Amino acid sequence: MTKKHPRIWTWFIVSLILVVLAACSSGGGNTSSSGGNTSGSGNTSSGNTGDNNSASDGPRYTFRLAETHPAEYPTTLGDRKFAELVNERTNGRITIDVFPSAQLGEERAAIEQVQLGAIEFTRVSTGPMAEFNQDFGVFSLPYIFDDDDHVWRFLLSDAGDALLDSLQGSGFQGLAWYSSGSRSFYSSKPLNSIEDLKGMKIRVQENQVNIALMDALGASATPMPYGEVYSSLQTGVIDAAENNYPSYYSSGHYEVAPYMILDGHQRVPEVLIVSKTVWDKLSKEDQEIIRQSAIDSIAYQREKWAEYEKESETMVRAAGSVITEVTDIKPWQEAVKPVIDQYRDKYADILAAIDAAR
Repeated sequence: MTKKHPRIWTWFIVSLILVVLAACSSGGGNTSSSGGNTSGSGNTSSGNTGDNNSASDGPRYTFRLAETHPAEYPTTLGDRKFAELVNERTNGRITIDVFPSAQLGEERAAIEQVQLGAIEFTRVSTGPMAEFNQDFGVFSLPYIFDDDDHVWRFLLSDAGDALLDSLQGSGFQGLAWYSSGSRSFYSSKPLNSIEDLKGMKIRVQENQVNIALMDALGASATPMPYGEVYSSLQTGVIDAAENNYPSYYSSGHYEVAPYMILDGHQRVPEVLIVSKTVWDKLSKEDQEIIRQSAIDSIAYQREKWAEYEKESETMVRAAGSVITEVTDIKPWQEAVKPVIDQYRDKYADILAAIDAAR
C-alpha cells in the first residue's frame, strides 16, 4: 500500500498542472468580452488586415456605436455591417454594439460624448458636425452638387479622405461616408413654389450655413434636435422641416406635414466617426482593420439606401402626401446665391475639389 501512494500523488499533481496550464492558455486580453450586435457571414475581408493569428492577438474590446435612426434604417444597417466586418476580421476580439433610435442621445449629444471618449463611435449627419469642424459646413451649402454620382466622386477622392482626416483636430477620426440622398422641404401647409416658404418657421440642422440659407429664402430658421421635430410640427412650434425621403417616412413626419416640395437643395452625407482618444490607444493593426471595415461597409449602406429611398417615396405617396416636383430650379439657385457668395472664400479649396469632381 505505502509503495503506491507516491505514484498516485505524482499523477494527481501532473494532472492539476495540466488543468491550470489549459485554463491560462484560454485567456484572451484585458477588456470586456465579445458578443453583441454582430454576426459572421463568411469571408468578406478586403484590404490588408493581416492573417487570422495576428487578428486574434491583442486585447479584447467591446465598443458602442450611437445611431439616431431606427433599427432597420439604412444608416443603422450600414453601422451593423461595419461592426460585423470588424468582428469577423478580428476573430471576435473586437465587438462594436450598435445602439439605434437615439438610445445614447440625439446627434449633437452623441457627437459630444464621442469627442470626450465617453462613447467610442457614432454615425451622424455632416450637418451638425460643422459646429465641431468648420470645413464640414460646406455640405450645407445649397446646390453645390449636381447629383448623387457627383457627391460620391468627391467623397471617394483624395479631397474626401482629407476631409475625414481633418476631424482629428476636433477630437475625432473620420472613418467613412454614408449616403443620405438629397434634402427637400415639407410642411403642414401647402408647398407649391419657393414663395410658399417665406415667413415659415423651418427646422434646420444646427449650423450657421443652414441659418443663412433660411434667411436667403425668407424663412425663419429654427434649429432643434431631430427627435423633437414631429411634436413641433404637430403643435405648430414649426411650420416646416427639410430632409430626405427615408427620414420623412421613417420619422412619421409625413403624418403631420403632408406637403413636400422636391427642390433637392442639399446633399448632406453621413459620416462614421470614432473618438480620437479611443483611436490613439489602438494598435496600428487594429486601426487598419477598423478603417478598412468602415470603407467596405459603404457599398452595402448605399445599396440599402437606394432600396429604402424608393420604398419611402412609395409609402408616403400612398399615405396621401402631396408631392410637388420642382421643374425649374433656377429661381431657387438665384435666391440662395448670396449664401454661396458669403462662404465662397471660406470653403474655396473644398469647393474647387467639388467642381473638379464634376
